[in-house]
Amino acid sequence: MSSSIKHMVIFNLHSGKDTPEAEAFLKDSATELAAIPGVQQFEIFHQVSIKNEYDYGFSMIFANQIAYDTYNNHPVHQNYVATRWLKEVSQFQEIDFINY
Repeated sequence: MSSSIKHMVIFNLHSGKDTPEAEAFLKDSATELAAIPGVQQFEIFHQVSIKNEYDYGFSMIFANQIAYDTYNNHPVHQNYVATRWLKEVSQFQEIDFINY
């Protein structure tokens, strides 16, 4: 039996925090990424702690490794990474968890 995967990424944008460009990036990201087959419970987060240097976060769940791999290889995701993520994100940390 395979476990669901919680995929999370925290990041900063070249455009800064709480800018119109950041808001557009977050909105567009939700529209594009949440529509990819296999993505469940897509969420966007805004950092409130001074203990962390990242401004934003995305979280989503995949039913299993196959769904996660399908997402990573999906043309919409590949295009998003090439045309938006690599150009607009200044730094990030990605984590993937399964239940313990």
